[in-house]
Amino acid sequence: MSDTAPQEPSLDEQIAAYQREFRDLDPQVEKVVSALGRLNRRMNVAYGRQLADLGISNAEWEVLKTLVLAGEPYRLGPGELAKRLGLTPAAMTHRIDRMAGEGLVTRDRDENNRVRVIVELTDEGRSKWLEAMRMATDFEEDLLQDLTPEERGVLGDVLIRLLRRVELTQPDAGGRLTDLD
Repeated sequence: MSDTAPQEPSLDEQIAAYQREFRDLDPQVEKVVSALGRLNRRMNVAYGRQLADLGISNAEWEVLKTLVLAGEPYRLGPGELAKRLGLTPAAMTHRIDRMAGEGLVTRDRDENNRVRVIVELTDEGRSKWLEAMRMATDFEEDLLQDLTPEERGVLGDVLIRLLRRVELTQPDAGGRLTDLD
């Protein structure tokens, strides 16, 4: 019995099988979308490994990133965090509890409105975010090393056009279908 996992078919093999079963398939379209899908999966695995090396999960990374994107002083209410991440309030509470216990964020009452809770990025959380960004930058530079600056620009522009098409035709596709926790 072999210990190796079954190998994924090559893109050409996959497209040939699809064409055999579905004759209306445009092989050029399928090659693009299949390659994008595989690239996305493999990049997510690589990023997940980097985050694991830092001792944080992808779910925690999402919170850190959202707080950084909010700008200084890197604070948001839990409801706003949940909304921006497409999570239920219960899932957000669970995530904040875990992250506060790990020292990545603090959760305190708003000094101006004692009913309101504020989640704030800690120095430890910001350090983890910065290190994850350093690791991702190295990975991404390596990924694109064979492309010229012009090719990178063209690829970026083409991917943005594809993204805009999906956003136009699937305006709700940016949210999550299920919680990640």
